[in-house]
Order: sequence, then C-alpha cells, then structure tokens
Amino acid sequence: METVPKTLFQRIVIRAALWAGWRIDAAQPLPAKCVIIGAHHTSWTDLPIALMVREAIGLRFHWAAKDSFFRGPLGWLFHALGGVPVNRRERTKFVERMAALFRQADEFKLVISPEGTRRQTTHWKTGFYYIAQAAQVPIVLGYADYPRKVAGYGPIFMPTDDIEADFAFIRRFYATVTGRYPERHSEIALRESAARNSLPASTPPH
Repeated sequence: METVPKTLFQRIVIRAALWAGWRIDAAQPLPAKCVIIGAHHTSWTDLPIALMVREAIGLRFHWAAKDSFFRGPLGWLFHALGGVPVNRRERTKFVERMAALFRQADEFKLVISPEGTRRQTTHWKTGFYYIAQAAQVPIVLGYADYPRKVAGYGPIFMPTDDIEADFAFIRRFYATVTGRYPERHSEIALRESAARNSLPASTPPH
C-alpha cells in the first residue's frame, strides 16, 4: 500500500494534519473486511482524528456509536459519515446484525470503541471481538496517541478461541498508547476479570 496520497484532497488532509502537528501511521494495507478498534477513547476529538486518518489514506469505514449521538440536527451528517447507531439500553442483537453486514458485503470495515464511553470503566465491551469471530474477519488495533500526536493503526490479527490471550495481546499494544485524557483510560479487561478483581479479599482464618 502506497503511503503517498493519490488525490488532491488526500494531500490537503495530510498537509492539514501536519499543520496541526499530527502524523499518520498507516503503512500496512488493511484487509477488505475487518473490525478496527478505536482506543483509548477519552475525548470527542477522537472522532475527527479518526475521520482525518480515513480521508488521508482514502479509507472508507463505518463506525459504531450510541444512538443518542445521531439525534438532533447533526444526525444526518453522522449517518453520512458512516455512523452506525447502537442502542445500548436493550439487547438488539447488534453482534449478529453487524456480522450479517460483513457477510453481505465484498468490503466492509467497522470501527468500534470497546470502552463504549469517554468515561473510565473497569472493563471493555466484547462486541467488537465477537463480531470479528462471527464474521471471520481480522481485528485491527487503531489508535490516537496524543503525546506523540500519531494516529493510525498497528497490529492486525485474527481472533482465536482464547479471548483471555487475545486481550493480553491487545493490552500490551495499548500500554504504549496515551489518549487525550489518560485519567479516563479504561481497563483493558473482560467483564468477568473486572468482577473478580473487585471482590473483597476473603477473611483469613483465625
């Protein structure tokens, strides 16, 4: 994959990113179908940075966000930019719906923020993982490192049957990535692990 932009618009976006102090890391080609993690998600500015990366390298991807984000006067714009609303208040078979979209398309890239919020949480949501498994597509580790002002994506891997090991791999990569507000970093852990870690220590026998 060539890193030199091929269109005038791409050159404009690259120049604007450099003017703002940002560098884009997107040297390796992306598969036609993949789930792209967006982390750490701590600020609303993560979305325009992701869109900057998309336009700079000529990508076309969809991105999932809570449905309230799509209400109001700008809702049409977020839909036009590839947004997919997610209702987190009830079970809507989101994993199955997204996996079906992957199966129906020749090319489909979906960006998901596993934190699901800009606030700090004790664990990541696993929807991104099970969508990739169900659709049999790789997971791409996307990021925006604010101190270094570098945004793009890193390793690409196929999910295995060992989610704990896969999360350990993901955790190692994002240990070197810092979001805009580091104090809001969520724990890269499974819900079950977070629940175990929150249990009070047992009282020692007398």
